[in-house]
Amino acid sequence: MAREWRERMVEELQLKEYVFDLPMSKITSFRVGGPADLVVEAATHEELATVIEYCRREEIPWLLVARGTNLLVRDGGIRGVVVRLGRGFQEIKVWENNLLAGAGVALSRLAEAAAVAGLSGLEFASGIPGSVGGAVFMNAGAYGGEIGQLITGASLYQPGAGFIRRTREELGFAYRRSRLQDEGEILLDAQFLLIPGEEAEIRAKMAELNRRRKEKQPLEFPSAGSIFKRPPGAFAGRLIEAAGLKGVRIGDAQVAEKHAGFIINRGQATAREILSLINRVKEEVYQKSGILLETEVRVVGEEKEE
Repeated sequence: MAREWRERMVEELQLKEYVFDLPMSKITSFRVGGPADLVVEAATHEELATVIEYCRREEIPWLLVARGTNLLVRDGGIRGVVVRLGRGFQEIKVWENNLLAGAGVALSRLAEAAAVAGLSGLEFASGIPGSVGGAVFMNAGAYGGEIGQLITGASLYQPGAGFIRRTREELGFAYRRSRLQDEGEILLDAQFLLIPGEEAEIRAKMAELNRRRKEKQPLEFPSAGSIFKRPPGAFAGRLIEAAGLKGVRIGDAQVAEKHAGFIINRGQATAREILSLINRVKEEVYQKSGILLETEVRVVGEEKEE
């Protein structure tokens, strides 16, 4: 896509926070990915709606990216607009046993706010690197907890239809799924109902879970967390290890030695190398076990032209 549409969009919407040709490697946890034509930071709910409706009207592809922790962008980058959430999506409110958090709030900050308020239930989220928006989209979970279990309702933006509210039941949570993946609705904020507890006990539990996470996961390398969903009755990491794939590399992409469910970027990996390794793992695990692993990470963007 030529530069003209980008400059016209910036001028017509009077955008303040934007970047042309930003490498997605700079804003994703995998540290890979080619440039996006235009990255826009929406500061408010209204600005988010304005940007999205402009893209819909002008038939410009758009993609919402939160903290980029569950995203693999191909080496050719993203054509169209990448929308990021700005300061208007960072608010946290606490009252009684409730907590309201904007979609851009980091899960670690959310868990900290709950601990300060003496509210238990979000301890498992303290070490998950994503945002509230991404967590609700994927129904993120760890150590037996899932975001969807705690939510009572959410404010959403429905492209083409406007602002709406949905209950937890309407959000359609399932293992690593929510209706947001199917309906294209965008989370603005979510309300959580937690359980009163002692701050010291909450912090002790957070510390223990984070100790276990650091001990078992390759946090020292860029990754997108667990690459594969948990198969029914099995564990992806164990299947991958049983297939003899722990430590296997393609270029700078590697099945982690510490936890075979992770694929890591050892420094200069490309998206092509990571995707090739993902496909190899899926094929060899299927040959060995008969189980077809399903990826948890979202793959977007275009291949790089050779």
